[in-house]
Amino acid sequence: MTMETFPWLTVLIAAPAVGALVVWLGGPALQRFARQIAFGWSVVVLALAVVMATGFKADGSIQFAERYEWIPQFGVSYAVGVNGVGLTMVLLSALLVPLVLLAAWKEQPDPAKAAHYAALVLCLETFMIAVFAARDVFFFYLLFEAMLIPVYFMIGSFGGPGAKKAAVKFLLYSLAGGLVMLAGVIAVWTSGPRGRTGFMIDSLIGFDWGSTSVERLMFLSFFVAFAVKAPMFPVHTWLPDAAQAAKPGTSVLLVGVLDKVGTFGMITLCLPLFPEATTWAAPVIVVLAVVSIFWGALLALGQSDILRMIAYTSVSHFGFIVLGVFAFTSTAEIGASFYMVNHGLSTGALFLLAGFLIARRGTQDMTKMGPGLQRTTPLLAGTFLVVGLSAVALPGLSTFVSEFMVLVGTYQRIPAAAVISALGVIMAALYILIAYQKIFTGPKQDDLADTPDLNGRELWVVAPLIALMLVFGLYPKPAIDWLKAPAAETVEQAGYKEPLPEVLENLLSAPDPGAESLVTVGRASSSLEGGQS
Repeated sequence: MTMETFPWLTVLIAAPAVGALVVWLGGPALQRFARQIAFGWSVVVLALAVVMATGFKADGSIQFAERYEWIPQFGVSYAVGVNGVGLTMVLLSALLVPLVLLAAWKEQPDPAKAAHYAALVLCLETFMIAVFAARDVFFFYLLFEAMLIPVYFMIGSFGGPGAKKAAVKFLLYSLAGGLVMLAGVIAVWTSGPRGRTGFMIDSLIGFDWGSTSVERLMFLSFFVAFAVKAPMFPVHTWLPDAAQAAKPGTSVLLVGVLDKVGTFGMITLCLPLFPEATTWAAPVIVVLAVVSIFWGALLALGQSDILRMIAYTSVSHFGFIVLGVFAFTSTAEIGASFYMVNHGLSTGALFLLAGFLIARRGTQDMTKMGPGLQRTTPLLAGTFLVVGLSAVALPGLSTFVSEFMVLVGTYQRIPAAAVISALGVIMAALYILIAYQKIFTGPKQDDLADTPDLNGRELWVVAPLIALMLVFGLYPKPAIDWLKAPAAETVEQAGYKEPLPEVLENLLSAPDPGAESLVTVGRASSSLEGGQS
């Protein structure tokens, strides 16, 4: 069995599920070691994902593909495979799970509850990896709904005050979006090619749905579900409640990975399957994305609860991602896909650091955590500042690259949206720096004197995330190489051509270009063919 034929994705999907069963069914004897078992198991999954990634070719094709007929009468298959976008999200999922388990090491003194939480995290990892690898629409839908189950219990059973209410709100919003999506899945079968590959994404790309109105309704059914999951304005209100009530580790997976299923679905299903409807809906979606950027940032500025503040920053960041997806240029598409990864790193780290702060101060209120905490916890203050600056897209850190690409790519197609959205960067700097000021700066308070700084375990949690922020910020080329071909293919499937540089467009539109101009056109065209923009 070679690297190409080994069922990598099936192993990655099955391994966390097996680990969850071991932790769940191991009884009291194993429950005492549930943390160690779950963490070790998740590290093995991460190692397998990295080994798989070493065999990935950045050519835009679907790789590590497997397909087995599941319900042939309805064309449903167990079909998995990843391109560059799917692979980056699989790796992000595999990375964050062991860090979450390590961060939560001392949260549950009861071994039975600790085992229950660890098993839920591993169960969720199975669904996260599977949904980013799914290549069958029906299979994708089942995973889209199934992942609600572990998250509901992670919020409701292990959260703080108001957790049960927040869990129900999360479930109701998600189920409502899923119900709308189910209508679209049914329409795919009734209006699509049917047969044994009737739900295969590759079979549906370029399919003529026969009616413009049918295609638009199908697009809306999928998009609404993805907008709720993302979350976008105005269907975002479940997220702050869930993040405030849940354990910070749960919020890391909820916001850092699960919410990306929404934007991933837009890229993987909405654009390639419904190109005409995508063009029709794009102007309204772009407006909603810009509103999300400012609405999320504005509400983040007004929060005193640190978890709620981080949740609202994510609403703002997802506005940038959606803007990049619907700008229909390769630069913006690459930026949006890369933003999903970088947001997972920076926001995941923010939630983890917030958890460490809450454990030390016994409150989620930023005004009661400080001020002056940096004098007794310099490591905690320094890491929070670096992570916060990454979240606001400071040059040299990873989020800057993706945000810059989104804005530049959007400017090529929709200059006004790019210029207005750029102002959101200023608001981002405000909500992070104000939070840092409330907690860490100022005179030293007497009741902070005994506050411990980050310990070794906690440093191991945040260090890998900060390292990746620096690596991707200073040398993003490997990640961009993975995302370049899928981005160009998505733009083409949506029915768009890359916008020409302004100088080239002017030359081509000239009534009688001279010899010098023609040489310039030739050089510019060669540059475009070489992948430069």
